Amino acid sequence: MRLLLARHGRTASNVAALLDTAPPGPDLDDLGRAQAEVLATRLAGHRVDAVYSSDLVRAVQTAAPAVRSFGVAHREIPGLREISAGDDEMSPDVLRYLTALRAWGEGDHSVRIPGGEDGVEFLARYGAAIRQIAEAGHETVLVVSHGAAIRTWAGFVMPVVHRHLGHGGMPNTTVIVADGDPDAGWTLRGIDFPASDPQDGFAALGDRRG
Repeated sequence: MRLLLARHGRTASNVAALLDTAPPGPDLDDLGRAQAEVLATRLAGHRVDAVYSSDLVRAVQTAAPAVRSFGVAHREIPGLREISAGDDEMSPDVLRYLTALRAWGEGDHSVRIPGGEDGVEFLARYGAAIRQIAEAGHETVLVVSHGAAIRTWAGFVMPVVHRHLGHGGMPNTTVIVADGDPDAGWTLRGIDFPASDPQDGFAALGDRRG
C-alpha cells in the first residue's frame, strides 16, 4: 500500500504556537483553507483510493478538497488524533511536551506527557489506526493527521524520517510518502513540503505539534 501521510492546514493556534490538541479543535484559518485546496492539487499525480483523517475539525476540513477532487470515500478515525498535550493544553509553553516527544524519538517510550499519553500508548493507538486502514485493501490512501503524531509514528517505523525532517519540523500540509504495510514494514519514498509560511508560530521549534 502507498501511504500519503499529510499534516492538516494551518489554524490560528498554529500561528499563536499554542498546544491546541483536544477535540474538536479549531477550524482552519483562511490560509489553512487555501493550503487544503493546494494539497489536493499537489496530490493530483496519485491515484488515491480513499481518504482517512482524524476526527479533529482541522483534519476533516483539510481532507475535504481531496475527497472532492478524487471522488472517493472519507472516513474519520479517532486513533489518528494529535498527541495530547495533557496538563499543558492550550499553553504556549511547549517544553514538557517537546521533552517527552524527544525522549520517544530517542527510544524511551516510557516517558509520559503530564496528564497525557506515554510513547507506548501513543504508538499503540496510532499503529492500530494505520493497521485498520491497511487492512481495508487500498492501493493508495491519503491520511490527514497532525504534526507531532505523524512525525513520531513515521519516525518510529522509518527512522530515516527524522534525518529528512531535521530540526525544521513538519510545516502544515507536508506529505510523507511511504510504501509498505504494518507487518512487512514501511519504506520512505519521499517528503513533499509545501510553500513556506512565515507566520507559522512553531517555525522556530525543533519538533512541531498540531
